[in-house]
Amino acid sequence: MIGSKCFRRNTTFAQSSSLHPQIFSLPAPIPQWPQGQGFASGLINLGEIEIFKVTRFEFIWSCSAILDTKNAVTFYKPCGIPDGFHILGHYCQPCDKPLRGFVLVAREVGTHLPETTDTDNHEKLPPLRNPLDFKLVWNPNGGSQEMSSECGYFWLPQPPEGYKALGYLVTNKPDKPELDEMCCVRADLTDKCEPHRLILDVGSKIPEFSFHVWSLRPCDRGMLGKGVSVGTFFCSSGGSMGQQDHPVACLKNLNPVLPAMPNLQQIHALIKHYGPTVFFHPEETYLPSSVAWFFNNGALLCRKDVSTGEGIDATGSNLPCGGTNDGQFWIDLPSDNRKDFLKRGDLESARLYVHVKPALGGTFTDIAMWIFCPFNGPATLKIGIKNIPLGKVGEHVGDWEHFTLRICNFTGELYSIYFSQHSGGEWVDPYDLEYIDGNKAIVYSSKNGHASYPHPGTYIQGSAKLGLGIRNDAARSNLYVDSSTHYEIVAAEYLENVVTEPQWLQFMREWGPKIVYDTKTELDKIINALPRMLQYSMRSLINKFPVELYGEEGPTGPKEKNNWIHDERW
Repeated sequence: MIGSKCFRRNTTFAQSSSLHPQIFSLPAPIPQWPQGQGFASGLINLGEIEIFKVTRFEFIWSCSAILDTKNAVTFYKPCGIPDGFHILGHYCQPCDKPLRGFVLVAREVGTHLPETTDTDNHEKLPPLRNPLDFKLVWNPNGGSQEMSSECGYFWLPQPPEGYKALGYLVTNKPDKPELDEMCCVRADLTDKCEPHRLILDVGSKIPEFSFHVWSLRPCDRGMLGKGVSVGTFFCSSGGSMGQQDHPVACLKNLNPVLPAMPNLQQIHALIKHYGPTVFFHPEETYLPSSVAWFFNNGALLCRKDVSTGEGIDATGSNLPCGGTNDGQFWIDLPSDNRKDFLKRGDLESARLYVHVKPALGGTFTDIAMWIFCPFNGPATLKIGIKNIPLGKVGEHVGDWEHFTLRICNFTGELYSIYFSQHSGGEWVDPYDLEYIDGNKAIVYSSKNGHASYPHPGTYIQGSAKLGLGIRNDAARSNLYVDSSTHYEIVAAEYLENVVTEPQWLQFMREWGPKIVYDTKTELDKIINALPRMLQYSMRSLINKFPVELYGEEGPTGPKEKNNWIHDERW
């Protein structure tokens, strides 16, 4: 396809590399998934409309002529659209990234589900209609109508009453697009979205001529969210982003069946194909274990105002289930010689505990992989070239960490991986991952703290620029767990009664006791020993450190975490 206007994801290059980025493909082919339902069928039914994911594009315009290549963005029109489907908006991405994006196209379907509400108001309105007009939002010439191959023109569709625009059109000429080039969607079939990540920032001495392009994401995300990402972008000119009322929306999945979600057999196939290998630091002391090993080797259920703990059954059958983290119960280590043995974990028994859930309105599947370590080790403070061990600071019993695979339900392709890192984390695209076998990525678990990273190295929780903060060291070693074989599916609520959740998953209290250290005094001593010019910066950073640095407090289990139901923090 070299030299063609349309290019596919498995092509090495498309046209000039200065205009078109390298096309990304996963290291290995995607297998034929087990049959069943609508997973990886290429189409997803949202109720009154059906959507198709387009990954073939025609180049329209690049801002490389007005910005350096590092900051430049290229804009594309979807092509290769199946008959009967309609464009909802155009696509863009930075010029220095491999091409791997998508936009959705839509068509009306005959099935009207009862969940598509407001039938009295909308039964005579078709799901899709062409816009009434296009409004010019911005062009690099500041409104000049002079024809130029270096110019991009950004058009916002003006929808009919009762409809919403879902994206913008971009042209390389000043003529308005034809009205039938795209469609708007009936308002009740759409959901609110929000600008998320700044893609393009064109400044100007004249504020009215400045221009910004942002990626979009649904506001209603998470396991129960109905918002569907269309793959389009949001743009604004002048100084305002229009935070209160954005002119574009995303789609809403009103199909309660979620037909594109994988069944149990397909889930197993996905994990076996994509399951990452988790590498622990070669100097890691506190390794993971299975929950059953932890219980069998001496972990205790403790109760408030009761001096002795109670042994825990291997399945957690005697743990109090449900309720809230009320401080009445917690898990602790025994006080005898088994304590140090338990702290070190048992790599041989370790496994990933898997929670499978819908994402972005059921157009993606999130496979959250939880790993349990009986103990979280102490922190190390980095100040320039100096490393200061913080003793017991950062230690706690029971450490739950996770990473999440996001799978595209149109094809079954790995879309991204979320790496959880203490109180936050990051989504990493497949082209920025390391792979160990086929399409199986590598996850690096940091020394003592077990945060997840895509690459080896030293990550500073604080200010990497100043070299001040808590060290997170990640490296490859012969200490690892292969999640593609060592895993257990513990929850998949959308499958209803197919997956039986273990009893220990219902324990909503803390997996470790709470012990308060005099951390502030110790940190004050360290700060006061610094040069005066660094003391203020260090105090500001310490105020942002996670709360576990100030006391030993075991975390709650996976089901009590915000991301169990909601989206990851990004």
